[in-house]
Amino acid sequence: MKKLLLGAAACIAFAAPAFAADLPARTYTKAPAYTAPEVVYNWTGFYIGGHIGGAFPGDNSLESSNGRFMGGVQGGFDYQFATNWVVGAEAQYSWLTGNSGNGVAFPGGTLVTGNTDQIGSVTGRLGYTWGPTLLYAKGGYAWRGNDNIGVSLGGVPVAFSTTGDHKDGYTVGAGLEYMFTPNWSVKGEYQYYNFGSTTFTGGPPPIIGARFRDDEHTVKLGINYRFGWGGPVAARY
Repeated sequence: MKKLLLGAAACIAFAAPAFAADLPARTYTKAPAYTAPEVVYNWTGFYIGGHIGGAFPGDNSLESSNGRFMGGVQGGFDYQFATNWVVGAEAQYSWLTGNSGNGVAFPGGTLVTGNTDQIGSVTGRLGYTWGPTLLYAKGGYAWRGNDNIGVSLGGVPVAFSTTGDHKDGYTVGAGLEYMFTPNWSVKGEYQYYNFGSTTFTGGPPPIIGARFRDDEHTVKLGINYRFGWGGPVAARY
């Protein structure tokens, strides 16, 4: 039995190198390179914020061409769909301050002035987003308050009448917004307001029939706090 066991062990020892030589060489596999996760930005949710900027009357306006400071607040809701598209609605209110110009002078010492100190809008907006950046257009209803028109003759205020107060109108605009944290974004925006025109129907003879446009060009910078109803910025692997 002892001889039999020794013989078997010798056979195994002799055959092992040959068997190992017949095995295929082990292939070296390199570990996959690290890939950083893709950051996914979600614009869906409510937001509130504030803005500052300037307002500039259009041509043929009672407010001359001088720019005025504007500041205000805004709030709205956005919904992101189809990966890169965002649709939403926004309400905005602004105060306008500063000298709006010297008015329009007519023959005989008649002076007409105008000044709007409040302006607002309710708009829809549609945008295209790539990463943290959103390019959008907006448009909708516009409103203004305290449209202060005055007529004076030789420095003395006189009575007059016009075709209405023209407080309701429309607005269109466009802007660029950037999300710099999951809950905060900044934007730059241009917005045009149009309230039709004002025609004088009574007052000193030189102004009767005079017609002026009621419009504003505005540029502003804003900041928004986003509540992130659709979830915060996420990492996708």
